[in-house]
Amino acid sequence: MWQAEVRVDLDAIRDNVALMRAGTSAEVMAVVKGDGYGHGMLPSARAALAGGATWLGVATLDEGLALRRGGIEAPVLAWLHSPGLALHEGVEAGIDLSASSLGVVEELVTAARRAERTARVHLKLDTGLARGGVSPADWPAVLEAAAKAQADGDFELVGVWSHFACADMLGHESIDRQLAAFADGLAVAERFGITPRYRHIANSAATLTRPDAHYDLVRPGIAVYGLSPIEGETFGLRPAMTARARVAQTKRVPAGQGVSYGLTYVTERETTLALVPLGYADGVPRAASNAGPVELGGKRRTVAGRVCMDQIVLDVGDDEVAAGDVATLFGPGDDGGPTADDWAEVAGTINYEIVTRFGSPRVPRVYDGTAGVPA
Repeated sequence: MWQAEVRVDLDAIRDNVALMRAGTSAEVMAVVKGDGYGHGMLPSARAALAGGATWLGVATLDEGLALRRGGIEAPVLAWLHSPGLALHEGVEAGIDLSASSLGVVEELVTAARRAERTARVHLKLDTGLARGGVSPADWPAVLEAAAKAQADGDFELVGVWSHFACADMLGHESIDRQLAAFADGLAVAERFGITPRYRHIANSAATLTRPDAHYDLVRPGIAVYGLSPIEGETFGLRPAMTARARVAQTKRVPAGQGVSYGLTYVTERETTLALVPLGYADGVPRAASNAGPVELGGKRRTVAGRVCMDQIVLDVGDDEVAAGDVATLFGPGDDGGPTADDWAEVAGTINYEIVTRFGSPRVPRVYDGTAGVPA
């Protein structure tokens, strides 16, 4: 008998990728960083590939190596590298690596020579996000060094890429400004003899709303898992994750009873409280205290009092609720059930954070569907 679980619909992941693949002439890189946004990196990767993705994207070298150890042979791009990492291991594993500075270019040359293998490299240009990436002022120097590394046989310059700041804000002026900066950066690269096979800038939002940004490759992340990056739009995506637990205990309490730490919720009448064994150690945001929606007994309830490390409490009034009944924190929203978007709204965050938080080792993931499951 299970106490709490996160269920992941692999067929939904497959279908979400297939939906986006059908809407573009570009190839699709499914981003599976952050343990597949909390859905499990390897199963999510396999399901995404089953849906038509031809690439996988991760943040760290270790994530890329884990995909290779898991038997994934598809192209993988890893893009976030601090100085001194064993980048040669990525080169040896055939992982594409991003260079965001002259220093990383130099480290990748060293890595390629140590691995005695050509490094597959994507150069990242900062077009306005002001996060990772080469600044426009430094772009020519990086291009010059990368072109030399390619001429020397150390690099294969596979891609040039960037990342949007506000693609989820439809019509934001920065979107066109970044696209123009990206086009300028590609033109400069061409002057250095760099004509990459893959030019890519589109994240989930741009994949779904800006076909002019698709170039050769799109990089959906949150949309792979069925969550929309744009408020109020679903684009036909289906959320893949459901978080639920069995009620551990119920009890009758009198009117005027304070509930949970700080007694911030006080019962208005004699009522039944239901204890649900999921808390902030499992991914439930504490910011959703007195606000988080939970479906129990066919009704939508609200967390009563503060979210604790291991549990939350629901005030169910006089409804018939018993220990062992299933309480659903969020899922695909069928029949009006709560969703990750609902939790994000009450917690003052984004749906990305809600699902990614649910990675506690004491809450097992259970996989539904057959997409990408080895025969």
